[in-house]
Amino acid sequence: MTQFLNAKQLKEQASIVDLLSRLGYQPVKKSGKEYMYRSMLREGDNTPSFSVDDKIGAWYDHGSGRGGNIIDFGIAYWPALSFNEVVEMIQTACNVQLTVQDYRPRIPVKVRNYVVEKVKELGTHPAITNYLKSRGIYDAAKGQLQELYYHVKNEKGEKKPFFAAGWKNEAGSWEVRNKYFKGCLGNKAITVISGDPKRAAVFEGYMNYLSWRTEHPADKASIIILNTLSLLNDGIAKAREFSGLDVYFDRDTAGYQASRDFIKALPYAADRSSAFEGYNDYNDKIVAGLNAKPERESPEEKVRGVTL
Repeated sequence: MTQFLNAKQLKEQASIVDLLSRLGYQPVKKSGKEYMYRSMLREGDNTPSFSVDDKIGAWYDHGSGRGGNIIDFGIAYWPALSFNEVVEMIQTACNVQLTVQDYRPRIPVKVRNYVVEKVKELGTHPAITNYLKSRGIYDAAKGQLQELYYHVKNEKGEKKPFFAAGWKNEAGSWEVRNKYFKGCLGNKAITVISGDPKRAAVFEGYMNYLSWRTEHPADKASIIILNTLSLLNDGIAKAREFSGLDVYFDRDTAGYQASRDFIKALPYAADRSSAFEGYNDYNDKIVAGLNAKPERESPEEKVRGVTL
């Protein structure tokens, strides 16, 4: 009888490249440790824009801005399945079995592969500032996010520098975001921000939390951020500490399923995604409002009749 792995074990053992191969997808090209595919999550991807770094178990779809680990991919690829069904589907597809004798977790290379060189306050690097402003959350991010400057060593030992906005998770690792990358320096974990000891607001990602914070700057609720839906059970475990729970998961198939699973485990929790009804997530709403605002003219521009 098949013994199903839990999410953490599956992420450590299963390979994204192997899963894609078993699903019928082969890389169009390979550069170093990066495999490039035509996106199987979107139609009409003629230029390969789906990237996989199988060494650290991560993927990123440049066309949609989505990425994550192998379970995040399964949730995106099989949106009609529940979280547990996705885990079982990946294990079955990859033919990964768990036995007490042969279980060997893959050594996480994320921690050693990344070296954080500097941590600065927001406002230092214009690219990070502009990225957060384009998401409509720069003001809310002040004091919440920091600028990370780090490097990654390739297989030849050469350093490649990067920078991003980042925040700590409960494992002490850095979750990082910039215009082109979404990932984690180290081990994935939820993020908790202490506040009201009785009430918490729960989000899939930090950008959605900051979007909520933009509209609720004075709210004192504690905050639970999953950082990935694959950590839903970790989020539920933390949420048990609170008697009041507001859930703001995405209004898509995976988000709806996660909300149902969350509320099934904690029936007193309330789905608050109606706050961004008509949009996929909270940040989509904020960005839409930002784009709807007419750009302001300076007095000099009005005199010249020029609008930027």
